[in-house]
Amino acid sequence: MLVYSHSASSDHVTPLGHPERVARMAAVEQGLAGLAVERRECPLGTREDVLLCHPASHHDRILAAVPVDGWAQLDGDTYLSPGSYQAAMRAVGGMGAAVDAVLGGEAGAAFVACRPPGHHAEARRAMGFCLFGTVAIGAMRALDRHGLPRVAIVDFDVHHGNGTQDLLWDEGDCLFASSHQMPLYPGSGRPEEKGAHGQVLNVPLRGGTDGAAMRAAYERVILPAVADWKPDLLLVSAGFDAHRADPLAGLEWEAEDFRWLAARLWEVSGGRVVSSLEGGYDLPALSESVRAYVEEMARLSA
Repeated sequence: MLVYSHSASSDHVTPLGHPERVARMAAVEQGLAGLAVERRECPLGTREDVLLCHPASHHDRILAAVPVDGWAQLDGDTYLSPGSYQAAMRAVGGMGAAVDAVLGGEAGAAFVACRPPGHHAEARRAMGFCLFGTVAIGAMRALDRHGLPRVAIVDFDVHHGNGTQDLLWDEGDCLFASSHQMPLYPGSGRPEEKGAHGQVLNVPLRGGTDGAAMRAAYERVILPAVADWKPDLLLVSAGFDAHRADPLAGLEWEAEDFRWLAARLWEVSGGRVVSSLEGGYDLPALSESVRAYVEEMARLSA
């Protein structure tokens, strides 16, 4: 299994007390320590990569807003520091490299361990800590540049991936399936939101949902949908904030639930999976959950 990362992820600095903080990367690295994976450095993504999903005006507006020092605030909780653009572009580049490597047969699975996250970034709006739709960009790379006929995305972050849904709403060749707590930020993700081609599947979960109930929902709805889709590549928005210890939500999952997700997603993937870090804000829970997920995915894809 391949793991992509870059030191630039720690150059995206948020104000003191912000949950999407530099310390998350140290927690992720602690979780990855000692695992049987091949480490690779993320290349720098390009403007053309971003334009696979976003209009040029969005990319250029983010770049122009980067401050010389301090912070620029894009919305109530999304900030730019001097290193934020480079960090986000390394995440985009890491996703592209991971997609290329897995589709090229270099590995069955890859994990992109970068920040800022991406699944809240809409076509023309940065929001929810996110600047660019990293996973959606990866999907369009697979469809447009590699010519794959069918791609699937599963998003198990506790918050709905409104950005991924927005970016791929009209993309009939990409299934987007999301489990998320509702009601919760950003307020989207109702079951009736189905995409322009019926290719969006939203499975809201009530606050307090534990791992057993989550597993039942996946077995009943999401896993059969992915299996029926028969994707040529499965992308995963791997947010670990559904853990019971996370401060930003109210689901009751444990680290072993993420291990279970890795196993079941691998089983329905067709043997090609690229996962990308999204949320997870309690540092010990993040470290433990990343380890469980990546360890299991690496074991199965070896």
